[in-house]
Amino acid sequence: MTYRIVDDCVNCWACEALCPSDAIYEARPHFIIAAKKCTECEGEYADPQCVSICPVEGAILNAFGEPANPPGSLTGVQRENMAGRHQRLACQAQVLGDVTVKPA
Repeated sequence: MTYRIVDDCVNCWACEALCPSDAIYEARPHFIIAAKKCTECEGEYADPQCVSICPVEGAILNAFGEPANPPGSLTGVQRENMAGRHQRLACQAQVLGDVTVKPA
């Protein structure tokens, strides 16, 4: 079993240097995890290091294809609450006269 980096990756380089098994490589359009080298940090760390450092929710999937950092795990804001928040921010910007933000 191994982790996989998907298109949400922003190539921030945080995970590459932190991987104890040197399983993460620079690639385009995003970094990749070499399945044969990935140990999921078992026996070395309590949590996979790539997952613990990744700043993007949903950019790394576990062996079951599920986000290792699911939406809301880093920000504390669940995906279903984001739409309402964006709409409120757009309305506030409109009231304050910010013409660069359009209502959702």
